[in-house]
Formats: sequence, structure tokens, C-alpha cells
Amino acid sequence: MMKLTGYSLPASSTPVYLNILKKHSIFSSNIFQRNPTKSRGPSTYTQRDQVLADDVMVAGQYLPPWFSVAPMMDWTDNHYRTLARLISKHAWLYTEMLAAETIVYQKDNLDRFLAYSPEQHPIVLQIGGNNLENLAKATELANPYHYDEINFNCGCPSPKVAGHGCFGARLMLDPKFVGEAMSVIAANTDVPVSVKCRIGVDDHDSYNELCDFIYKVSSLSPTRHFIIHSRKAMLNGISPAENRSIPPLKYEYFYGLLRDFPDLRFTINGGINCVDEVNAARRAGAHGVMVGRAAYHNPWQVLGHVDSVIYGAPSSGITRRQILEKYQVYGDSVLGKYGIKPHVRDVVKPLLHLFYSEPGNGLWKRKADAAFQNCKDAY
Repeated sequence: MMKLTGYSLPASSTPVYLNILKKHSIFSSNIFQRNPTKSRGPSTYTQRDQVLADDVMVAGQYLPPWFSVAPMMDWTDNHYRTLARLISKHAWLYTEMLAAETIVYQKDNLDRFLAYSPEQHPIVLQIGGNNLENLAKATELANPYHYDEINFNCGCPSPKVAGHGCFGARLMLDPKFVGEAMSVIAANTDVPVSVKCRIGVDDHDSYNELCDFIYKVSSLSPTRHFIIHSRKAMLNGISPAENRSIPPLKYEYFYGLLRDFPDLRFTINGGINCVDEVNAARRAGAHGVMVGRAAYHNPWQVLGHVDSVIYGAPSSGITRRQILEKYQVYGDSVLGKYGIKPHVRDVVKPLLHLFYSEPGNGLWKRKADAAFQNCKDAY
């Protein structure tokens, strides 16, 4: 065993979880293939095939999720995603987390929660919940909107979610339920499914406990893609914001998973803020990298380099002025679409960070805020 920041990680070339997986786990032939539930027999998919798959389009349409923008409550809404897609054509975008109950209870008003423009593809719907029946119904109700993947939230530490709601990060304490939930979700959709989680919860934060969670979920369900926020969640005593900084990052856990579960795919999340760090993580073996607040607070500098630096695509040459002009067309089309919502402030909110760290950025934000204060529109 080798010691890493106080935790023990297997150091042998044939770790115990690898042996277990070889004997018992069932893997699909293509992790990002559609209809994962329809290919549950033993796989001959090799690591060489996996490398080759990285070079082809996912589902024949999109490049793989080498870079994705994290789901963030109140931030990665339709407005932000519209701006993000104007800047990057290849970044994978995630919705805010939607509770399964919200989708089920709002089934007569689903456009307000699930609709998006076709330009936002590739896009992933993240759902949360702890009721299998509602998870099944919510997934089925989301099918007509043609999301490219369904992600299950097992990482949110918010008291409303992991506390009173009893889902989010708290579900890491019940991997059997998560496996059942993922099977239910997969059975009600034809697109791939994935889990976003932390590396642990409170005192349940050993590497072996994380391996147990990954092994049980992947064994009990068709889940082959895990997004790992490389911090544990602390459910008592600190806020969600503090949960993004106080628990230390333990990247060694993530890279241990890459070694011990070679037939699964892992996306790393947490503490990565620029495309150079994204490429460094991918060179170290990460199948994908998810960036959160840096992509929101500094969209031009972060997203603006994704297509060329990460995906090797030619630069679009689009300017921020052109982005603003295109976004204005979008804004005019959605103001007040659902009664008094969205308000002009909601629509313009993502633009406030478009000139992050540039000279005049403070003036830009102050003038925008003053315009909001004087806005007399019904919207």
C-alpha cells in the first residue's frame, strides 16, 4: 500500500477492485453509445478500441466530452448555455439540476424547465431525487426533448438537497439505491446515463469506500461514465460554497479510479480553471474534464479556447461584439415568454462576465446594473 495525504491507495499492479471487475462486471461495447441497456453481454472492448473511440464523433454527431461545463444551480440556465454555445461549438453543456419531482409535477408546463434551442447540443440533463418511480417518470417525460445524456446528481451538498431532500451527495452513502436508480433511468431512455458524485461524504471518505460506490453502481446498472468532483462533501457545519473550498482536493483518488476501473470512463471535476489545466489532466489520463465556476465567471477566456486548444478545431474568429449582437437576438425572442419571466435581468446576467479582467470591465458591469435599476419594462 502507498500512503497519499493520509489515505491508503492500492499500489499493486493488479488491484483488488480490478480483479473483482474482471470476474463480475458487465460492460457495454461503447461507453458513450446510445441504447446502453440494449448491449449488456460480455464485452470484448479493449483499451485500444477506447483510444480509437476518442477520435470519432459521439453518436455520429458530436465530439467526445473532453471538456464540459458543470451543472450549477441558478447559473447554467438556458441563458448562460446560449452564451456558452456562441463561444464554443464543442464544449458539452449541462443543465442546472432538476428535481425529478419538479419534472413530474410540472408535466403540463415542461417547456419552461426542459426546452432549449437545438444549437445547445451536445447537452446533458442533470436530474436529482430519491424516488424511483419519479425518476422513471421524469426520465420518460424528458425523452421528447432529446438530451444527449442523462446525469444523476450524487454530489450536491446543499442542505435543501442532501439535508431535508435526502438526495444529492447523501446518496453516496447508499450505492445500492444509486445502482437501482441508474437502472431505472437507463430503462426509460435511449441515451447514455452517467453519475456525478464526490469522492466521499463526511467520515465516509476513504479510497476503498469510493471504490465500493463505483463498483456497486456500475455492477447494478449500465452506468459507465462517472464525473468525479475530487473533494468530499461535508454535510454538517459548512455551506455549499465552503464545500467547494474547505475539503481538500484529492486528485490521487481520481487517478486511482482510472487505474482500478479501466473499463469505465471518468471525468475529473474540481479546482481546474483553464484550458492548460484541462489538457494537463487529459495528458495524465482523464477521459474528460469538467470546469465549473471558471467557465461562468470568465467565459471568453475559458470557453473561447476550448474548440481550438482542446478539440483542435479551427478558431471561429468570432468577436465579443458579434456574440453580443447574436445574443441580443436571442434575448429579444425570450423576454417574457412565460408571463413575467424571464426578466431582462435574468437574460442579461451571463453577459456581466463577458469582459472579465479586461480594462473597463467594472464600468461595463456598473452601467449594466444601472440600466437594470431604471428598466421600466413589464418584463
